[in-house]
Amino acid sequence: MSNEIVFFDLETNVPNKPGQKFWVLEFGALVLCPRKLVELESYCTLIRPGDLTAVGVNPARCHGISRATVLKAPVFEEVADKIFKILNGRIWAGHNIRRFDCVRIREAFKEIGRTAPEPVALIDSLPVLAERFGRRAGDMKMASLAKYFGLGEQKHRSLDDVRMNLEVLKHCATVLFLESALPGVLGDQWKHENIAPTITTRSKSNVMEPSIPTIINKRWHQGATPKMTTRSRSKSNGEETSRKSPSVLSRHRVVPYPTTSFGQMTEKVKNMLRNARTTPLNNLLKHSHSLLR
Repeated sequence: MSNEIVFFDLETNVPNKPGQKFWVLEFGALVLCPRKLVELESYCTLIRPGDLTAVGVNPARCHGISRATVLKAPVFEEVADKIFKILNGRIWAGHNIRRFDCVRIREAFKEIGRTAPEPVALIDSLPVLAERFGRRAGDMKMASLAKYFGLGEQKHRSLDDVRMNLEVLKHCATVLFLESALPGVLGDQWKHENIAPTITTRSKSNVMEPSIPTIINKRWHQGATPKMTTRSRSKSNGEETSRKSPSVLSRHRVVPYPTTSFGQMTEKVKNMLRNARTTPLNNLLKHSHSLLR
């Protein structure tokens, strides 16, 4: 059970009076097998709040739920057992659930004097997509992501939003997978979708200036990086010690410096590499050994 993922979403009122609280008006969840994304179970219910005045007479613009919609719905205490069974001991997933939905669930269980369900892990797709997918979809709200992928309008109803969340993740994962397969062709293309690329020219040339990683990575697969012994000072006693490190030098050929260690290169060496288009790279690297030491 702990390996199953439950995507869930809540619809609530919007407090607009001093002292007014959030009331859960709808709960929707989708239980999935994480290996195949097969739907194992789904559940959705409207919930009548303890204070009906917290819900407008007219349907709310955000989710379309009105006072009449929840008037005959069960109160939270009547559906608490089912919600607990759906959530407890599983991986929780959803969009912006860490700061909102999880808080509202715990508040609702506390209100009825019950122990709240606990996840074994939590996946909030908002920070995950902001970090991995980038802000190519603007503010990264579900409506913006759905519009970006052409998935239609967000309905702001619990189970509909859960299914949309899953579809958005599938689309994002596919795009990231393809970009990882062809990083030089597809990677970072989204950054230039609506912005003209900036081209740096050198004197009269209109050729885009290659970046340092571009210069190095062209040679990265020429062979294994040889090891060389360099001297460094011990932090504890200041004595010189020998260590093995990747080299940018080779007696017979140019060997690339790993991009993961670029921060170790001195600024002077970086400047030398930037001028590689006009100065033979072999000559530059030939004299860089003392600088790196």
